[in-house]
Amino acid sequence: MENENKAQKIYKIIMLVVITAFITFFITSLSLYTFFTKNEDGIVVVDSNKESSDLESKLNRFKSMIDKYFLGEVDEEKLEEGAIKGYIEALGDPYTEYISKEDMEDYTSEILGNFVGIGIYMVKDDTNNKISVLSPIKDSPAEKAGILPGDLIVKIDGIEYTGDDMTVAANKIKGEENSNVKLEILRDGKTLEFDIKREKIVTNPVISEKLENNIGYISLSSFDEETSSEFKQKFEELQKQNITSLIIDLRNNGGGIVDEAINIADFIADKDSKLLITIDKNKKEETTKAKEDPIINMPIVVLVNENTASASEILAGALKDLNKATIVGTKTYGKGVIQQFITLTDGSGLKITSEEYYTPNKSTINKVGIEPNEVVELPATVKNTLSIDRKDDTQLKKAIEILKK
Repeated sequence: MENENKAQKIYKIIMLVVITAFITFFITSLSLYTFFTKNEDGIVVVDSNKESSDLESKLNRFKSMIDKYFLGEVDEEKLEEGAIKGYIEALGDPYTEYISKEDMEDYTSEILGNFVGIGIYMVKDDTNNKISVLSPIKDSPAEKAGILPGDLIVKIDGIEYTGDDMTVAANKIKGEENSNVKLEILRDGKTLEFDIKREKIVTNPVISEKLENNIGYISLSSFDEETSSEFKQKFEELQKQNITSLIIDLRNNGGGIVDEAINIADFIADKDSKLLITIDKNKKEETTKAKEDPIINMPIVVLVNENTASASEILAGALKDLNKATIVGTKTYGKGVIQQFITLTDGSGLKITSEEYYTPNKSTINKVGIEPNEVVELPATVKNTLSIDRKDDTQLKKAIEILKK
């Protein structure tokens, strides 16, 4: 009996050791299986679940694999630029972009309205991921060559670009003064080719003249540095000619510096009037108000069309909501977001969408646009909205008709 009890104890101990060993083996095997897996080629790779998933760690792992296996030459600077560019582009926002330090000088020059190129404003066409011409700059090489609003840029110097390549494409179009660039354009289903000489583009965004019946006319093609000062100067010149009303032409104005548009609205709106409402990602709301008493006290008509965008929509929307102007033309483009520009310590930059803006009545502009008080289409015979004969300009005629009353 005593021997039998000893045998049972020994058996239990053996079974306990076996079970313990089996459990240990199972756990170890399971751990190794989750740590090591095989890819399609049967090569053992490390499972990312056991490593840090943060961006820096992943990039370091890829760098290690490139250093170990990649056959060609490695340009670390290009890899870094590509990683940042791809990271920003993956946001899917057509207005947020990374600007390398090499491109910063050209970029800031363009913002200030002084650069070498062919003179076009471009936007991303989301419907087909193409680069669309918002409008050529007046009297620019692009306008003289026959580039029109709505043209889709397919190739630059024989290389194809998509809407995701906006920054790269813009830099390819720019270049040395008197050099040429070849564009392949898609227009109404037809492919057209243009060979355009690059020139120094100095935008002249403010043009004025006195029309019939003492009507002043000021055209704004963009909002660059000092545009509001130029606008004020032109208005004062017209005032000396005894104008009694004013037309502000914002057709084909792709926007620019928001503060310049706000300054012009401030010339017209009553002091302390709301001019703009902005809301950031944290739902923080800020209201911009008129700081000064108005210097323009007369009937105003603002002309707009489908290429009136961004800062020009801020001006048109404010004057419409405040009943300071009658808006005439067609519905505007609908870019109702503001970008903040950040310069990084290494000399590169980030233009990032940081706020959405609304009119004083808190009407949405983004992807909606501004509806005119008087919808007026141009005749179907007008193919180029940038150079309309006065006899065909039904929108301008309507503005004059309103101000004659």
